[in-house]
Amino acid sequence: MQINQELLIDLLSREFFSNSVQNYLIAIGIFIVLKYFFRVVIYQIISKLQELTSKTDTRFDDHIIDLIKGIHPRTYDYIAFYLGAKTLVIGENIVHVLDAILTALIIFQVVISCNDIAAYILRKVLHVDENTTQQDDKTVFDGLILLIKIILWIIGLILLLANLGVNITSLATSLGIGGIAIALAIQNILGDIFSSFSIYFDKPFAVGDFISIGSDTGTVKKIGLKTTRIQTLQGEELVVGNKELTSTRIQNFRRMNTRRVVFHIGLTYGMTVEQIARAKEIVKEAIEQVDGARLDRVHFFEFGDFSLNLEIVYYHPNADYADYMDAREKISFYLKEKFDAEGLEFAFPSQTVYLEKAGES
Repeated sequence: MQINQELLIDLLSREFFSNSVQNYLIAIGIFIVLKYFFRVVIYQIISKLQELTSKTDTRFDDHIIDLIKGIHPRTYDYIAFYLGAKTLVIGENIVHVLDAILTALIIFQVVISCNDIAAYILRKVLHVDENTTQQDDKTVFDGLILLIKIILWIIGLILLLANLGVNITSLATSLGIGGIAIALAIQNILGDIFSSFSIYFDKPFAVGDFISIGSDTGTVKKIGLKTTRIQTLQGEELVVGNKELTSTRIQNFRRMNTRRVVFHIGLTYGMTVEQIARAKEIVKEAIEQVDGARLDRVHFFEFGDFSLNLEIVYYHPNADYADYMDAREKISFYLKEKFDAEGLEFAFPSQTVYLEKAGES
């Protein structure tokens, strides 16, 4: 028995690569204990916390628990391996490699968590979810998330390089010069992208609005990260850069609560004052036929070249163009019918020529 004990002590005290067998066994024991601690104990803790957060009104704490649960089990395994390996005497180069891997894993998990939290907050701010039907909302959300991802991964990469001993100052200078060159090369693209964010947050128009840009008019079909697509009245698709849209004047006809309409009617010069007054009454009756329309005024306002002109102003109850044209047609039909029935004549371009016979010499 004494011999076996001495053999065991001798075996445990034997060294391989500057570490005894006993040290290796301790390191393996730490690895196994921590591995199952992370797998079992932390899982139980997270389960209990999840039960508590499910009873709260806010969803943010549930999201944090989901992030913690989303950490890959291999990350915990490596932390257990790392802590076990730190009890051994190992070379400085190996220590640097182990530290670098641990740092990379931590930065990787932090960047992913920050990105998820940013996406959660952005969804709440923009009122966007997975079931959203607003294409422009989804486009801007995806664009902002992509920008946040790029920034977070750049920061994570810089932190990793700093921990690996890379000279960040010279690297940042090089990246700054290169970034300026790239920014100058793609400044138009960047201008359109940032303009899309301006369009989304300022909302000068939205998908479905009927707008006018200079001499072009049409319905907005899609607001993308770089361009906005407009269906013109002629039927073709007009693609306009977002930067152009934010630097020009836009008329948004859909934002009108009511439409002010001004039109003229010409009566022949043969009409009497009483007939003109009756024509004004008929105009009032015609506008009253339109639901919601409000007459502002009807005036005989000028003697034209070939007609006695009435000016009519009224307000249409909504901004829909098709509904407005239906109302104009209804008013025109009523005027035509009533004028014909009462013998009132619309004027049309005409000239009267007077001939005078020359006296005999």
